[in-house]
Amino acid sequence: MSRLVDVTPFGARLRLKRPTEVGRLLLLTMAMPRQLRCFDHVEDQYRVWSLVRHLRTLDSAKYLGAVIEIGVAFVGKRSPASFTKDPATRYEIANLQAGMWIVQEESDDMLSELDPADKRKDSRYTIPTEVTVEVFGEDKGPAQIEATVTENISRHGASVFTALSLERGRFVKVKARDGFEVMAVVRNRILGADGIARLHLQFIGSEWPI
Repeated sequence: MSRLVDVTPFGARLRLKRPTEVGRLLLLTMAMPRQLRCFDHVEDQYRVWSLVRHLRTLDSAKYLGAVIEIGVAFVGKRSPASFTKDPATRYEIANLQAGMWIVQEESDDMLSELDPADKRKDSRYTIPTEVTVEVFGEDKGPAQIEATVTENISRHGASVFTALSLERGRFVKVKARDGFEVMAVVRNRILGADGIARLHLQFIGSEWPI
């Protein structure tokens, strides 16, 4: 549950207590003023698929537990077929049609933190930094927390050794010993030649202070 910070016929801004990322699709259900709707004008609730376009992290103590504020673009009454196959699929705006933003799958140009052959936008440092990884759960059960070290790290992502079994698209909080913390999304989980699993993480909303 959340409240809209502002809204137009084309999108809205709101705050969430759980993380997401730019490019994700969310289904919003709200009592939208009918004059602002593009469909379902007689329904009590307006259910509209929305694309996360902007994101900033929040101090949860100041915003009643909210960890992020997002700006979304309304993209229609139904989600793309590819979303049903993989809800972690990311999208981008293609064009505007009949008052709704049309989306297409985002081109996968994210650079691997694991493959040294990749051409990188940011330098990757092979630094064994001690961190704590906390998993954002699906319910109010006990959180999964793991103390580990990074295999490599950059301003925008890291590879960490792990015993956690997390699928692509899950969200975690990464915290350093000095208290710095950042949200991240799991881009991949691989098993190294040494038999140890790694999580490939991309940071959200903040950069690591290299």
